[in-house]
Amino acid sequence: MFDAVLLAGGRARRLGGADKPAAPVGGRPLIAWVAAAAADASRLVVVGPPRDVLPGAVVVREDPPGAGPVPALRAGLAEVRAPWLALLAADLPFLRPVHLVRLLDAARGPAAAGAVLVDERGREQWLAGCWRTATLRAALDSYTGASLRGVLGPLEPARVALPAGEGPPWYDCDTPEELARAEHLAGPDPL
Repeated sequence: MFDAVLLAGGRARRLGGADKPAAPVGGRPLIAWVAAAAADASRLVVVGPPRDVLPGAVVVREDPPGAGPVPALRAGLAEVRAPWLALLAADLPFLRPVHLVRLLDAARGPAAAGAVLVDERGREQWLAGCWRTATLRAALDSYTGASLRGVLGPLEPARVALPAGEGPPWYDCDTPEELARAEHLAGPDPL
């Protein structure tokens, strides 16, 4: 049992303030790809403005809107009911259910508080991970900083390295160039 929290309320400055999660890649909005990867979640919690693409999702806003990932995580976590949660950015077009299975398996290790994807350079991708809900709540209760790494790093999550392939699961779309590359990688029939 796990819930999924999708952070979808950023300002997308490098995309000129566009609604990044709604940007299409391979004929689907970015957020729809991430929701599909988390299709096995008991509950889908989207932190950001309401969108018509995810019926049935619980939609909440961080306070104030656009305040950053830590306030967004707090808002999303308030809606989590399952003992485990997947914390995901809403702009990961190549994330698939199998990747979440690997993260959940690693997170459930006896000494792990969670698990996080690492990219091809070994850097943690803090918005692609799975966590024990109770541990994450306790960490946030005492955290006064503003960075996800600051709250998640000390939990010493299991690090999950996956093959990059053509479209690596941690690939996010922060710039017009990254969005165009994702569209190219998605190919003519990604569905």
